[in-house]
Amino acid sequence: MRGRSDEVQKKRLITVLVGAAIVLGFLYVYQGSIFGSQNSGATALEYGSKSLRKLGWGGDEDADDISSKFSQEDGDDGVMSKSFPVCDDRHSELIPCLDRHLIYQLRLKLDLSLMEHYERHCPPPERRYNCLIPPPNGYKVPIKWPKSRDEVWKANIPHTHLAHEKSDQNWMVVKGERIKFPGGGTHFHYGAGKYIAAMANMLNFSNNVINDEGRLRTVLDVGCGVASFGGYLLSSDVITMSLAPNDVHQNQIQFALERGIPAYLGVLGTKRLPYPSRSFELAHCSRCRIDWLQRDGILLLELDRVLRPGGYFAYSSPEAYAQDEEDLRIWREMSALVKRMCWEIAAKQNQTVIWVKPLNNDCYMQRPAGTQPPLCRSDDDPDAVLGVKMEPCITPYSDHDHKAGGSELPAWPARLTSPSPRLADFSYSNDMFEKDTESWAQRVENYWNLLSPKIQSDTLRNVMDMKAHLGSFAAALKDKDVWVMNVVPEDGPNTLKVVYDRGLIGAAHNWCEAFSTYPRTYDLLHAWNIISDIERKGCSPEDLLLEMDRILRPTGFIIIRDKQAVVDFVKKYMSALHWEVVATGDASSDSDQDGDEVVFVVQKKLWLSSRSSRDAE
Repeated sequence: MRGRSDEVQKKRLITVLVGAAIVLGFLYVYQGSIFGSQNSGATALEYGSKSLRKLGWGGDEDADDISSKFSQEDGDDGVMSKSFPVCDDRHSELIPCLDRHLIYQLRLKLDLSLMEHYERHCPPPERRYNCLIPPPNGYKVPIKWPKSRDEVWKANIPHTHLAHEKSDQNWMVVKGERIKFPGGGTHFHYGAGKYIAAMANMLNFSNNVINDEGRLRTVLDVGCGVASFGGYLLSSDVITMSLAPNDVHQNQIQFALERGIPAYLGVLGTKRLPYPSRSFELAHCSRCRIDWLQRDGILLLELDRVLRPGGYFAYSSPEAYAQDEEDLRIWREMSALVKRMCWEIAAKQNQTVIWVKPLNNDCYMQRPAGTQPPLCRSDDDPDAVLGVKMEPCITPYSDHDHKAGGSELPAWPARLTSPSPRLADFSYSNDMFEKDTESWAQRVENYWNLLSPKIQSDTLRNVMDMKAHLGSFAAALKDKDVWVMNVVPEDGPNTLKVVYDRGLIGAAHNWCEAFSTYPRTYDLLHAWNIISDIERKGCSPEDLLLEMDRILRPTGFIIIRDKQAVVDFVKKYMSALHWEVVATGDASSDSDQDGDEVVFVVQKKLWLSSRSSRDAE
């Protein structure tokens, strides 16, 4: 009996071991398929070679190599489906590089007084979630523009903190299933429209219209709240980059983008904003809670860097009008600082003061020796932005700009199709610019033909061009009721200044990392060779697909313009991402240069996580 018992135990032990081996083997394969993108993202900071083509970058000299990389995974079939897990519902608003939980977990030593905790801190590869971000419970397809300017679905952004905190300022009001935006702000309770008209009147602009007959086009609104200021400027053909951090004022930028208003998550902290020098005609701060005197005025000097010659800074805050001792002290010190920066008061009325930046270097040259802040070093590149720390110095104009005494830009909308003076920085000719504009107009027309069965005139609002180059894709959309976030990858030609010279907006970015926006904030992504570029840099194309899915709204579209091997690679993930094919096209039909590219259009389905589905039932 004892021997028989031992034999049974041996058999049981063998069975358990075999079973354990099968389970471990399954987990190993499963983990490899799901989390393989973590390993491929380990070289996210290694950059491959870059080649500049006549009208773009990331050339075709290694196209065969790229094709082999994308097709080598699955042998000959090339259609083996991949899979991704779904993130926990608690991560429905995850912003990977602005995740305060990550900061705590990594125990980063940050200076809170300098707002470093609101700056970008991206997770290392081993801490990336690599999962699909689910929509919140009850999510609905967003309300269409222009109605969305004034109301959104509460279920899409279920946060009412601001409605209560700012109830006396008319930021937002909760009404049943909707959140409404009366257009108020801390210093414009009676509506952004009247506030903007008063500002135009202060500057003696014709008919109290803030665009000054097309001379004022691009605006930066820091500490923007829910971006009603930028939203109401749109009717005057003025486009605003509304900027705010992911701070205690919950989800300001998410509300702005849900409304269909251009916005970006960012902060004036220790690093330069992701915009080139001389980008904006007007900077605005309405009770933005920024200490402009800190660190020798470094934050005002950052505004100075991004303002054009003759650009304005509109400041609405108690320091501009209050009479108590502390406000008066701040006003005196701030006035002295901007005077040393050569700013002058253009107008001052009620709660608002508007300063104007000089047109040339004359004032800078006339300052007494040793005046602070100093001029920046001659080797400082004012257009280098990603990861570049701010310096407390004034960015002077180049000799050319000093002699020109202004930006040399025509009024809007003529500037959209006029060659920028800064094209010369890249040795681009006017003819090359015009050819690029014409080529993208033809491509966008082709895109719209492919999309036409699926879209109406109000289907799309928030658009992102992931590799904008000169901004010609956005320029071709001028007559559509959309706005475009033009993203210029950091390792290509720094053409973002040309984009701004055209009267468009955008940001520099490294696509090996997540973009600074909430999930579900764009209706259309245009991905021109960006997946191929990521592979060249040694970063993970799988991570990029997850990021594109994160920022795309349900029912939104992606236009992929890339090599056939890249399209075949994307097809493997279609089911896992809940994407479906809308159309395919031959890029040679709209281009005489990129015959090896194809156009692949997909749409993101509206789906719910299992928990959300149970709650809905």
